[in-house]
Parts: sequence; C-alpha cells; structure tokens
Amino acid sequence: MEKIKGRLGFGCMRLPMKDGEVDVAEFSSMIDAFIDAGFNYFDTAHGYLDTKSELAVGECLSARYPRDAFILTDKLSVWYINGEETVRPFFESQLAACKVDYFDFYLVHALNRERYASFKAQRAFETVSDLKKEGYIRHIGISFHDTAEVLDMILNEQPSIEVVQLQINYLDYDDPGVQSKACYDVAVKHGKRVIVMEPVKGGALANLPPRAAELFDSLGGGSHASYALRYVAGYPEVFMILSGMGNMAMMEDNIRTMSPPLPLSPEELLATDRARAIIRESNTIPCTACNYCAEVCPKDIPVSGIFAAMNDVAMARLTRGEAGAKLPESPKASDCIGCGRCEQVCPQKIEIRERLKTAAKKLY
Repeated sequence: MEKIKGRLGFGCMRLPMKDGEVDVAEFSSMIDAFIDAGFNYFDTAHGYLDTKSELAVGECLSARYPRDAFILTDKLSVWYINGEETVRPFFESQLAACKVDYFDFYLVHALNRERYASFKAQRAFETVSDLKKEGYIRHIGISFHDTAEVLDMILNEQPSIEVVQLQINYLDYDDPGVQSKACYDVAVKHGKRVIVMEPVKGGALANLPPRAAELFDSLGGGSHASYALRYVAGYPEVFMILSGMGNMAMMEDNIRTMSPPLPLSPEELLATDRARAIIRESNTIPCTACNYCAEVCPKDIPVSGIFAAMNDVAMARLTRGEAGAKLPESPKASDCIGCGRCEQVCPQKIEIRERLKTAAKKLY
C-alpha cells in the first residue's frame, strides 16, 4: 500500500453528469485537480452510474495517466455473476472497461449474510485469490453491509481478505442496523485496515436540518461535509476515506479538508453528537442515493429522488407541493408493484415499499 498518497479517495459513484452521460471534461478536470493536490486513490464498480463509471474511469483516468500514477479499486458484485465460470470473464470485462491490466484493490462487493453465501457457492473468493496469484489483483478486500457478528464470521472464514470497506459516519456510529463502530472494532481485531465509504452519508451530512447546521456554523471551522470527513479521519485504522464528489466545488472543499485532516476538538465532537440526535428526530429516510434499487426496479421508479424529496419535506426545506413538483410525472411512487427486489439490494435496509406508499400519499 506504499503507493497510496493521502487519505482522501475519489469515489466514482456520483460523477458529474451531462445529458445522462458522464461529463468527461468535468470529470477529467476533477481528476487533474485531485492528482495535482497529492491524492491518487480511485474507487469504482460495474453498477455505478449504470456501468458508465468504469468506462469513464478508463477514458478520463487510465487513458490519460501512466498506470503507476494512480491506485484503482473495483468490485465483484453478486448480481452480475451466475456461477463460478462467470467470475473470471466478468473480471476481465472490468479490466477492459477501465483500460488497465490489474486492479490495486479488488473488493467482493456489498457483502451481507445472504450475498456471502452466494459468493461462497460460486467459489468467488477462490477465483479472486487465483487472480491475485496471477498478478491481476494487488490486494483483496470486501465492502460490507451487515452486523459485526456476520463480519467476524466472514473474516474468520476468509483469511485472504486484507482490507474491509465499511460505512462509517457520525450518524451511523451507533446505529443498530449499520453498526459502524462495532464493525470497525471487528476489522481491527482481525488486523484488517479499513476503507470508509459514505462518510457524508450520501450527502445527508452536508445538507443538514437547520438546527444541526447552526451547530456547525457557530463553530466556524469549515463546511458541514468537512466535519463529517474529519470525524472518520479520527479512526486510527482507517487508511482511506472515500468521497463521492460530483463537481469541482466538492472536490476543492474535500481537498482543503484532507490536506491533512485536523482532529476534531472536544467541542466539535460534541457537535457531532448533538447533530446526530437532531437528524434522528427529523425522521429522515437514511438513503445514500447509491441507486442499487433503481438498477433492479422493474418499473424504473426513481427511488432515491423520491426519498430526497421526502427528506426535503421532513427537514422543512420544501413544502409537500414544492417537493412533489421536482419529481418526474412518471414513473411515480404509486407505480411500485411491491416485488421487493429493491429491499434485497438496499445497503441501508430501508423498508422501501412502505416508504413509497407514504410518498405516494404525500408528494403527488
């Protein structure tokens, strides 16, 4: 891991878009700014932006920089393989999309108890280990969304795992569903280094309820997102913090925060505790806009957009009418057929079907 520069990683799930496609010019400029500032870690996955993320990484990063100038992570997602014999061809298609001949990190993606069983049945860990022996992978890891107990079981059974990517932020610190701190402690117990995803909770910790925003504004220490990044930087075994940066302004703010990140003061830590309580009182939906639900929805319902509108209402940013007017006329929340596919892939374990029923009554 000696080639890694800095602790800020460029998460390529939420890239700048233009007319439904990745804005190649803007993304390239952001990559240049990121590397010029002394950072070099990039993270993608096949499903990000409906497969467009990997292709954009190939075009804007790999085709423009020598391979030793950047660290690249990709992932093996269970919903793109169907049997042991499909793992290697899928991996090879990812190398081709990203225009590289190896990945620095390759993560078995979005593990929970059920997906782990599926990966085991398809001998995914064995294939990934073979690919590492052949030089196509430098480090093997997992990204994880389940309980600390399940993580402990997986790390006991899979000694090839070197790093663990976890959802950690000050809102999920003690959440019983996410178990950020408990999962971090398990990873540390097993001697694994940690990558943090969703440090700003999909933007939720950069768009706070008014009372929480006032807490941080009174401290005068930077943007709301900066406090969230500095919070997770305080975990000693966290070597990388991913941020999904969708425009140059986000990039510049993150670079300022992480060059290098300053420890939170006792007063700032107390503010994160108070903000956590305020956010939970607002009853917002804990959606991070990963859009895994949209990838499997047979009705193409824009779930994350609907939930963002619901949260705008919950935090009194918009009236119901204003929030509803921002949504497309079709498909609507009421078009949900209740198949439950979305809930099977949701990392946040949101009861999406019930939330859509509520949205159908409140926003339309």
